[in-house]
Amino acid sequence: MRSIWNGAISFGLVSIPIKLVNATESRSVSFRQIHSADGGRIRYRKVCELEEKEVGAAEIGKAYEDADGTLIPITDEDLATLPLPTAKTIEIVAFVPASEIDPLQIDTAYYLSANGVPAAKPYTLLREALKRSQKVAIAKFALRGRERLGMLRVVDDVIAMHGLLWPDEIREPEGVAPQTEVTVREAELDLADALMATLGEVELDSLHDDYREAVEEMIAAKVEGGVTVPEAPPEEGRGKVIDLMAALESSVRAAKEARGEEGDVAKVTQLKGRSAPKAPEAKKSTATTAKKTAAKKTAATKSTAKTAKKTAAKKTAGAKTAAKSTAKSTTAKSTAKKATPRKRRSA
Repeated sequence: MRSIWNGAISFGLVSIPIKLVNATESRSVSFRQIHSADGGRIRYRKVCELEEKEVGAAEIGKAYEDADGTLIPITDEDLATLPLPTAKTIEIVAFVPASEIDPLQIDTAYYLSANGVPAAKPYTLLREALKRSQKVAIAKFALRGRERLGMLRVVDDVIAMHGLLWPDEIREPEGVAPQTEVTVREAELDLADALMATLGEVELDSLHDDYREAVEEMIAAKVEGGVTVPEAPPEEGRGKVIDLMAALESSVRAAKEARGEEGDVAKVTQLKGRSAPKAPEAKKSTATTAKKTAAKKTAATKSTAKTAKKTAAKKTAGAKTAAKSTAKSTTAKSTAKKATPRKRRSA
């Protein structure tokens, strides 16, 4: 990759020669302006207002426009005499946790490459120190005629630098938040949580620019045969005020169906005079399981009682049979005694 800036990282008394390389690139499709009537190319020419003639780049300088419209010429020599210690140096001023950096400040990203063999050792030292400390380095550097703020962090085995906006370049969000008081119900939050859980996580590498692909396909179709890709119908429901609960339920259902899961979502019925929060699916499932378990226990208890009754009945029947048998035996013995004649004593 071609470097856009050469300099050094100043890390205390350690100096690390580096090259600055763009870490990102734009993939958007660019267009040229043409004259609609005949297709002629529209070009911008730099014209001097006083002489009303076009001038070349070598004749163009810089100027600062004052509040009253006065132009104050500024030369490269004027800028070169300014004290700018970061003109060729990325000066590290602090190490802080990454959580202290507001994402609103993050700007363009660059890769820092070690410039030459002698730079490999101090470059690796700084990289490993950043890894072990789990912090990022805050630095000042100059690029394209102005001093900027930067954040150095480790990406794989490379030190990357993000340009940061200065704190006073971040605007306060005054008047941006809704000005009307809004109350969010627990049931709505439950559905929002369910939708977030259903959508889950995503591999960022799997995301792509659908619009750019559509534009490229349209251009290819025009090149091949002048065929225009039919316009996609507008999506319904965008920008309309709808029932929030119904929209959340439909969103959860659609997300589940997209993932191949069951799309049924318990609906929340609004009662007059009060709000009825939706019971979470987990609680409903637990209640159903508890009912089934209770029913099984009741059935088992009934079965045990029946078995006990049968056993008791069998024991009672056995006792009665034994009693009858004993009674018959006693009666038989008594009858036998009566039937036997007594012997007479001799005189």
